[in-house]
Amino acid sequence: MRIVVIGSGFGGLAAAIRLAARGHEVTIVEKRDQPGGRAYVYRQDGFTFDGGPTVITAPWLITELFSLAGRRAEDEITLVSIDPFYRVFFSNGADGAHFDYSGDAARMEAEIRRLSPEPGDVAGYREFVRRTEAIFAKGFTELAAVPFLHVTDMLRIVPDLVKLESYRTVAGFLGRFVKDERLRQVLTFHPLLVGGNPFQTTSIYTLIHHLEREWGVWFAMGGTGAIVAALTRLFGELGGTLRLNAEVGEITTEGRRATGVLLTDGTALAADVVVCNAEVAGAYQGLLPAAIRRKYTDRRLARTRYSMSLVVIYFGTDRQYRGTDGPALAHHNIILGPRYRELLSDIFTRKHLADDFSLYLHMPTLTDPSLAPPGGESFYVLSPVPHLGGDIDWATRAKPYRDHIMRFLEEHYLPDLSRHIVTEHMIDPRHFRDTLNSYLGSAFSVEPILTQSAWFRPHNRSEELSNLYFVGAGTHPGAGLPGVLSSAKIVNDLIAASGLRTED
Repeated sequence: MRIVVIGSGFGGLAAAIRLAARGHEVTIVEKRDQPGGRAYVYRQDGFTFDGGPTVITAPWLITELFSLAGRRAEDEITLVSIDPFYRVFFSNGADGAHFDYSGDAARMEAEIRRLSPEPGDVAGYREFVRRTEAIFAKGFTELAAVPFLHVTDMLRIVPDLVKLESYRTVAGFLGRFVKDERLRQVLTFHPLLVGGNPFQTTSIYTLIHHLEREWGVWFAMGGTGAIVAALTRLFGELGGTLRLNAEVGEITTEGRRATGVLLTDGTALAADVVVCNAEVAGAYQGLLPAAIRRKYTDRRLARTRYSMSLVVIYFGTDRQYRGTDGPALAHHNIILGPRYRELLSDIFTRKHLADDFSLYLHMPTLTDPSLAPPGGESFYVLSPVPHLGGDIDWATRAKPYRDHIMRFLEEHYLPDLSRHIVTEHMIDPRHFRDTLNSYLGSAFSVEPILTQSAWFRPHNRSEELSNLYFVGAGTHPGAGLPGVLSSAKIVNDLIAASGLRTED
């Protein structure tokens, strides 16, 4: 079959590789000048910055793409384990208070004893770990690579969801076992990595704890972009075609079928199947005319809840920061602000740009010095912010917000930062809307609440066109590398099950 894949994010690349390995004629069309989607790579002034995902979990979902094509992943990419997984700092870090989050049970319990005065928190953590193992077994192992195309698919798992208490939020579930407030923050920030508010996201997402604890957190030498480059090479070796600077203006249709895509330069590409890795709400609204959309109308899309957006600042310094004159940083750093639940309410509910923030600070040169010139450091700092459904004027607010973050880092974590920055690039919610075509500038598409999960999430096979399929963060199972790579497995299996028919 002739298959066109819209977008070359991890979901699109993985789907394209799987389909090309089956012998299909696959073409990827990518709007930007290099593949990767949210995993775009910025290279400037000798520095390399991963644009998007930096936390690699479930590494087998990456390595199996090489295996199914008869290649060895270790010949193409070098994955190294990160320890600790995260260093979590509290408030301004001035008192040195932090928590090293790792996969080692003894070290985790020692950290809990050091942080929490609550006598029952170690035992509570053990019970939490036991529960998340059961949630992982059902929520990921059994369901992550299974499509939910019919309501009966959902009804079959309702008893399991009730038994696993998926009706609770992540914070509500964890709060039954752990009492110390700072420890609760340490153990509930994970939904933010996939676009969710831990006080609203279904507790199914606590499975991330077991996933990390059992299989670790990894980094690809050369950055996440090195994985994108290796997958792109693999796709080419399988006979696939990648067209860059090729923006899709429309998915062409005949009846209830897609017939291909029309690029904005007027080029028409015919296809028997279209796989869309573009953000699902933006794709439905932007690539399919309203007359075709019976379910995903503009009204329905507007009523859907979307994840937060992000401000991300990529910056390089001409000195290193290795703890000699400031807090010792890890590869992945979580800096929690003075407010937790209230800040999340500002971001997700009130759509208010608060004066305070919580940050993720990525310092990959601690693991791979080649990402910066000798003696330098490569950083990326991320702040969750409201999506564009509020009334924040980013044209006037972006620069002051950036300055506020950088002053904070200089005062508490990176001494004399302003004198040592030699290169910088910044993105805000407008980038997600305008460059990544994401609805409302959402960074992770559809918000991962229970009523927008599994069957309730936009389906991997479109309900509008019978041969249009979706991969990526906005469809089942959801955002994050394990989620989008699993969506590619689902779509590959669905297309295989449909046979080689080009007619209904």
